[in-house]
Amino acid sequence: MTPRTFMEIVCSHRRTAPVSVAAVARDLGIPLFKADWRNGASGCIRPDPEKAGSSGFEILTNAAHPDARRRYTIAHEIGHYVLHLESIGRGVTDDGLYRSRLGGRAETQANRFAAWLLMPMGLIRDEASRGANSVEALAKIFFVPTSAMSIRLQVPFETD
Repeated sequence: MTPRTFMEIVCSHRRTAPVSVAAVARDLGIPLFKADWRNGASGCIRPDPEKAGSSGFEILTNAAHPDARRRYTIAHEIGHYVLHLESIGRGVTDDGLYRSRLGGRAETQANRFAAWLLMPMGLIRDEASRGANSVEALAKIFFVPTSAMSIRLQVPFETD
């Protein structure tokens, strides 16, 4: 699959809130799993040992984290897949602050991708015009952490 095809798949899911990251992962051929981690890790994308997905990769998220946080983590790991496929190698594990061996630039890119995927500005504007006028209300509609929505509202991207 080419990066353009990746983006076509991803964009096809950004039409309604909340964006289904499970559907995005499925359409990219990436199975999702929960992991029982006590070390503070948030998520991981790694080669799929069972080859259950057509991508050859799987995403794991920390089962102890709230669902909204896990959704953001999945979107972040999808960002690594779409943007950094050649760098994933044997896997990328992100800690609780979304830091990994890929470094700050790649992590910032994956975070921006996750925000772009889960919180399209056009949909945010639509919801705001319908009366969702607080960070908390928007976070609930988009099923994301309030901290992620707060940052998203402060830093809209030129590509939205």
